[in-house]
Amino acid sequence: MRDFAENHVAHQDEKLLVRLLRYLKPYTGKFILAFLLMVITTFTNMVLPLASGLSIDVMQSTAYSLSEKINIVLIGASVLVVITGFSILIGYFQNIMLQKIGQEITHTMREEVFNHIEKLSIGQINQLPVGKLVTRATNDPANISDMFTNTIVNLIRNILMMVIIAVILFVIQWKMALVTMITVPLIYLASSLFRKYSRTAYRGVRNNISEMNAFLSENLSGMKVTQVFNQEPKKTGEFEKINKKLQKSYFAEITVFGIYRPTIYFLSMIATLLAIYFGVDSIFRGLITIGLFVSFYVYIGQFFEPVQQIAEQFNSLQAGFASAEKIFDVLDTKPEITDAPDAVELPELRGAIEFKDVWFQYIPDEWVLKGISFKIEPNEMVAFVGATGSGKTTILQLIVRNYDIQKGQILIDGIDIRKIKRSSLRSFIGQMLQDVFLFSGTVRDNITLYDDQISDEEIQKASDYVGLNHVLKKLPEGLNHMVRERGNNFSAGERQLISFARAVVYKPSLMILDEATANIDSETEAVIQESLAKIMKISTMLVVAHRLSTIQHSNRIIVMSKGEIKESGTHQELLKNKGLYYTLYQLQFDNTEKS
Repeated sequence: MRDFAENHVAHQDEKLLVRLLRYLKPYTGKFILAFLLMVITTFTNMVLPLASGLSIDVMQSTAYSLSEKINIVLIGASVLVVITGFSILIGYFQNIMLQKIGQEITHTMREEVFNHIEKLSIGQINQLPVGKLVTRATNDPANISDMFTNTIVNLIRNILMMVIIAVILFVIQWKMALVTMITVPLIYLASSLFRKYSRTAYRGVRNNISEMNAFLSENLSGMKVTQVFNQEPKKTGEFEKINKKLQKSYFAEITVFGIYRPTIYFLSMIATLLAIYFGVDSIFRGLITIGLFVSFYVYIGQFFEPVQQIAEQFNSLQAGFASAEKIFDVLDTKPEITDAPDAVELPELRGAIEFKDVWFQYIPDEWVLKGISFKIEPNEMVAFVGATGSGKTTILQLIVRNYDIQKGQILIDGIDIRKIKRSSLRSFIGQMLQDVFLFSGTVRDNITLYDDQISDEEIQKASDYVGLNHVLKKLPEGLNHMVRERGNNFSAGERQLISFARAVVYKPSLMILDEATANIDSETEAVIQESLAKIMKISTMLVVAHRLSTIQHSNRIIVMSKGEIKESGTHQELLKNKGLYYTLYQLQFDNTEKS
C-alpha cells in the first residue's frame, strides 16, 4: 500500500512537471542557452582543484629548475584568473537570463489565475476564502518561477558536478575512488527518505499558510465588527490555534532537515576519512603523487557539497509542486456559469422580463424559489417585498446570471437568458446594492471603473443627475479626490451616490436596486428617489426594499413569502386586499408611529 502511495505521488509529480513545462515552452531557446552556459561554468569551476594539485607536483618535481617552476605556476595562475573571470561573466548572463524567464512565467501564471477567477460564478467565489485566492495568484506562481529558474537549474548543476567529480576521482585513482563511493548508496537511501518526508512536511506548511492568509483576510476586513462586539479575545484565541498549527508544521519541516543534514555530513566525513587513509597509503606505495592526492581530497569535499544543496533543492521542488497543485486546482475548477455556444449579442435591451415557472436552489433540495412566474414590461418599475429569505434578492441575482436556475425559464426581450452572452446582458444593466464596494483610486476611477472612453462631461452629467455634484463640490480635488480602501473616507450615503453615478454613467436599460437606500440618511434617500423618478421614464427598474414607503409609486409590487409569489398589484390595490402586504405595511406604520 505504501509503495502504491509513493508511486502515485511520483506519477503525480511527473504529470505536474509535464503540465508546468508548457509555461516554459515559449522560452525554450533561452532556457537551453542558459543551461549550456551553466554547463560551461560548471566545467570551469572544476579546473581549480586539479590545477592546484598539479602546481604542488610541479613545485616538488626535480625535473625543473626553481625559475622554471615559478614560471609554470605563474602561467597556470594567469590562465586560472582568465578562466575564473570568464566563468563569472558567463554566470552573470546566465543568471540574468533565467531571472527574466522566471518573471515572465510568474507574470503569465498570475494573469491566467486571475482571469480564471474572474470567470468563476459568484457562488463559486463565495465558497473560496479570499486569502487562499490571493495566495494562488501571488505566492504560488512565484514558487513555481523559483522552481524553474533556480531549483531545477541548480539541481541539474549539482548532479552534473557530482558526475564530473566522480569521473575525475576515478581518473586520478580509481581504487581510492571506488572505496570512497561506498557511502553513495547510503546517501541515495537517506535522500529518498528525505524526499518523502519533506514533501509531507512542506505541504503541511503551505496548507497552514493558506489557512492563516484566509483568516487574516477575513478578520482584518471585519475588524470593526470584532471590536464593536468585544470579540478580540476570541479572535486572538482562534488566531493562536492557526498560528500554533503553522508553527508545528514548520517544526516538522525543520526536524526533517535536522535529521537529514547531519546524516549527509556524517557520511561525507566517512568518505573523507577513507580518502585520507587510502590516499596516504597510496602515496607511500607510489600509486599517487602528493599534488593529485590534495586534488582528490578537495574533490571529495566538493562531491558532498552538492548533496547538501540537493536536499534544499528537493524542498524547493516540493514547494513548486505543492504550489502547482493548488494553482491547477483553481484552473481546473470549471465555471458553473458559461455562455452557450450559440449565445447571442444583444443589439439593445428594451427591458421586457418574464419568469416562467422558475425553480432555484443554492443547496440541493432546499428550494429558494418555487415555481415563480411573472411578466415585467419595458420601463415599468416593479418592486419585490417580503420577509428576509423570501427570495427577493435571488430573483435579481438570476436576472444578471450570477446563478443559473434548475427548472423553468427566464426571458429577456423574449430571449432565453441562457442564450444571451453574459457580457452583452450585463452591459445593459445598472445595479445599486446595499453594500457598496468602492475601489482604491479616485472618485473618477470608481465612477468609470477605469474606462477611458467615458468623458468628464459624461461623468459630470451623471453626477448632476443623481445628486453627487453636491458631494463633489465639498471635495478639494473633486473627481480626483482619492478613495481609500473600501471607501472608508466617505459616508454610507456618499458611497451610495458614487455607486449610483457609476450605474447611470453606463446608461442602463435595466436598473436594479437591492436595498439601495437601507443604510443611508433621509436626505440622501430623497435625492436618490428624485433621480429614480427620472430613470423610470428611460429604463425598466426592479427594486427590493424593506421600507415600503420607498416603493409606493411602483407600477407593480410583488409580495413574496418562502420562495413563492403571494400577491401582486399596486400599492393601493394591495392595501385594499388586506393580505400579506397590508400586514407588512401596518407593522411598519405602527413602528413608525411609535418611534
